[in-house]
Amino acid sequence: MRDPYQVLGLTKGASTAEIKKAYRTLAKKYHPDTSKDDDEAAQKFAEISTAHDLLIDEEKRGRFDRGEIDAEGNPTHSGFNPFGSGGRGARWSTQSSGPNQGGFNPDDIFSEIFGSMRQGGGRSRPATGPDVNYQLKVTFVEAAKGGLKRVTMPNGKTLDVNIPAGVLDGQQIRLRGQGGAGPPGAPSGDALITIEVGTHPLFSRDGNDIRLELPITLYEAVLGAKIRVPTISGSVGLKIPPNSSSGKTLRLNGKGVAGKDKAGDQLVVLRIVLPDDADEAMTTLAEDMTEHRPYSVRGPQFGNNS
Repeated sequence: MRDPYQVLGLTKGASTAEIKKAYRTLAKKYHPDTSKDDDEAAQKFAEISTAHDLLIDEEKRGRFDRGEIDAEGNPTHSGFNPFGSGGRGARWSTQSSGPNQGGFNPDDIFSEIFGSMRQGGGRSRPATGPDVNYQLKVTFVEAAKGGLKRVTMPNGKTLDVNIPAGVLDGQQIRLRGQGGAGPPGAPSGDALITIEVGTHPLFSRDGNDIRLELPITLYEAVLGAKIRVPTISGSVGLKIPPNSSSGKTLRLNGKGVAGKDKAGDQLVVLRIVLPDDADEAMTTLAEDMTEHRPYSVRGPQFGNNS
């Protein structure tokens, strides 16, 4: 047998990854399933397999590089030419390799090369049908709450897709067997549903929490109030404490996105809004407070104390 490095088209310093890659490429080309009734291809495949089995085993590869064994794994003798004729014929086996081969199994490679085609008994099973991709748009609330959504696939098939609560934008849902039809006797492919979550005019998401910016009047901020606020499951009452500043955050427990252990919360951020039209009484009040009740809201980090 020839030098195993030459058989796989490699140099002596090739890495394990390069050995596997070269073997995959050549095995796919010369495998009996793709080169039926071709004796030359069968011999080539046997040679490739033998070369791979030696080089992928670090111990055998080291012994070969040191000249202790020949290309077929036989001990070398004085005057023996490791690449001459007269050696045993190459062998190929699909059995699992030993521990010194790092747990490598040729069947793993063949399963990648030939899809779901299987070795053994001279029989093979065709690959599955093609997968079908679909982009599904859902609203912010649908993504947060989950539920069924009916869609029509590109192939015309109508499906009820179960949207999990808390699904994220770009997340993919796989529906087994709902893709394109396979060859006779083979299963269908899968439907791959990529979720596109829309935005909401009021809500934004922070993990499993939902944020809502709530406009309030100056009077509600100063005096306090009880008002209705929207949530993904309907409006609820919320108490605004007296003397609340803009930016103050109030929490509605359990009104966020459903989680594995518990639902998130809704975080309500207060934003004080003044009236559009100038109000003489409010202006007079502000001037009086500025004179008789001044207070500081900006510390030294802003460059002043006013």
